[in-house]
Amino acid sequence: MRVVFFGTPEFAVPSLEALLGEGFDVVAVVTRPDKPQGRSRSETVPPPVKAAAEAEDVPLLQPDRPTGPEFLARLRALAPDVGVVVAYGHILMPELLTLPRHGIINVHPSLLPDLRGAAPIEWAILNGLPQTGVTIMQMEAGLDSGPILLQIPHDIDAAITGGELSEHLSEMGAQALVEALALLETNQLTPRPQDHARATYAPKVTRETRRIRWSDPAERIVRVIRAFDPTPGAWTELEGREVKLFGARFVEGGGAPGEIRTTDDGLQVATGRGVIAIDDIQPSGKSRMAAADWVRGRGAQVGQRFA
Repeated sequence: MRVVFFGTPEFAVPSLEALLGEGFDVVAVVTRPDKPQGRSRSETVPPPVKAAAEAEDVPLLQPDRPTGPEFLARLRALAPDVGVVVAYGHILMPELLTLPRHGIINVHPSLLPDLRGAAPIEWAILNGLPQTGVTIMQMEAGLDSGPILLQIPHDIDAAITGGELSEHLSEMGAQALVEALALLETNQLTPRPQDHARATYAPKVTRETRRIRWSDPAERIVRVIRAFDPTPGAWTELEGREVKLFGARFVEGGGAPGEIRTTDDGLQVATGRGVIAIDDIQPSGKSRMAAADWVRGRGAQVGQRFA
């Protein structure tokens, strides 16, 4: 089966590697352009999928956008049987969705129609869901609204971070993708329409999404901190300086929201209801460090308040 693979971040790498490892003929990988970095923006960082494709000598395409007659002509010349999208980062136009013989399928890290959208992993934790999973979906013009081909559920551990859940689901998605393509090849897949009335959404994460609101109850704040660990990090302010917090858990106690309650063995902070302990902290412009080390370095004192 001839496959064109669309993907960009680390989450997509296990799916690409699984396809290659199982002997699928990946005729091209489409990924986003290298990302400028540094103050001068003269240096660039390749997407993780690019590095994986180059390691296996897979032909690579990096258009600014997957549109235009030239791009479509290049894909058409490859005569793909199916397209696979895993966290590519661009919306595909209808003409592209119907170009491969079997269309284009997507690996989505939720149990659709739950959590359609850009950030289903983070919102699964933010919403306190007990379960999520991966869905293999036939893509159509709507937002994650296409027929379901295969689903695998996954229970969410109460202490899991966004990074850990992403890693679990990326591996599950790779396994589900290989299984779905094997069934597709032998005409054993039956698409199942989604129940659109049950749809929930996982919008793009913004800076405000990641801001800790200390008037919220402790259980909500713990979920915010876990959802964005290790990156990009949930943030707050102390004396006008941004601070990112990691490794939150419940402890006994009380106090005014945002108040640093004790620093004997690290960092504890009162919330709108309850107190949380913080394992790690990252002051603005510095590396992540143990909260206890930050406290010993006089990064915070009892009675100060995060804003």
